[in-house]
Amino acid sequence: MRPLRLTIVGFGTVGRWLASAIQRHGSWLATERGVRVSIVGVANRRDGFVYREAGFDIAELVERAAARPPLADYPGVRRWETALEGLAQTETDVLAEASVTNPRDPEPALRHIRQALGRGAHVITSSKGACAAAGVELLALARRHGLQCRMESTVMSGTPTLSTIQEGLAGARVLAIRGILNGTANHILTLMAQGLDYAAALSDAQAQGYAEPDPTDDVEGHDVVAKARILAAIAFGRVVGLDQVVRRGITGITPEAIREAAREGRRIKLVATLLPKATDGAASIEARVEPMALSPDDPLSRIDGAMNALVIRTDPVSEVAIVGPGAGPEQAGQGMFADLVAVAATVPGRATTRTT
Repeated sequence: MRPLRLTIVGFGTVGRWLASAIQRHGSWLATERGVRVSIVGVANRRDGFVYREAGFDIAELVERAAARPPLADYPGVRRWETALEGLAQTETDVLAEASVTNPRDPEPALRHIRQALGRGAHVITSSKGACAAAGVELLALARRHGLQCRMESTVMSGTPTLSTIQEGLAGARVLAIRGILNGTANHILTLMAQGLDYAAALSDAQAQGYAEPDPTDDVEGHDVVAKARILAAIAFGRVVGLDQVVRRGITGITPEAIREAAREGRRIKLVATLLPKATDGAASIEARVEPMALSPDDPLSRIDGAMNALVIRTDPVSEVAIVGPGAGPEQAGQGMFADLVAVAATVPGRATTRTT
């Protein structure tokens, strides 16, 4: 049985779901993957970074985090004020980076990921901000150290999207990508197509828990821009700067625009598009996030509510469509668990860590 030590930075709903999944599937991991996963480190804003070399009892750890007694009171732990300090002075085989970040800010998750990779630990992460800002760099850094940096949860959450591109379509050449990648915006546009105005549709999205009290990142397209940049790194190996993405949100969409599209048999959706192009002999990626009036034969036009979808055009497989939920702690946690399983399949034993 191969031991696998895991540190979780960001022990909120996603981090706790991941920990619980490891406990629930412990027998399966042992039988089917030949690994015994132990959680040796945990960090959150309230408690800082706590580490227990012998590993935590997962049920007690999750209960403590939910009930809010200090994790530092757990028997036999060492504690540091910040995750960065703890990661620098402890050993782990895999870092699960689940810090709460917005899609426009890579920190503190980016520092944590760089630190872990530099010390010989694989990384799985749900941080859109870090992966959007430095996806190509992080993938290259992982390769240099013979490690994996996986980010399934950052695009369409637990729906297997990035792994489909990386493994399922291995060897295929990606020609273009189009997608509906924000459930909040899609829910709002779906309700507007049913006759609600923007304000009423947004209010419903907030009541349903899809939209935050401040919905700016969702409705103005910032969240989708981050996901488009991650897809560019994964599918094309290209850096797409924030200022290189054409972005228009949905706040300017009027009921009349919705009705006019309907009269033409079309439906307005917020669509991300990635298309390779050559300019002056140099290859680049055209990246756009904008509302589009889609024809009824477009598979994206039929995606309603909070669902997400991605259409990948490749050579030689033609078009591949992926449809599934794109948000939620269970979905994000499942994406990270799938990444952990993928990492475990390649780890022969203890990862070599570097000490300072």
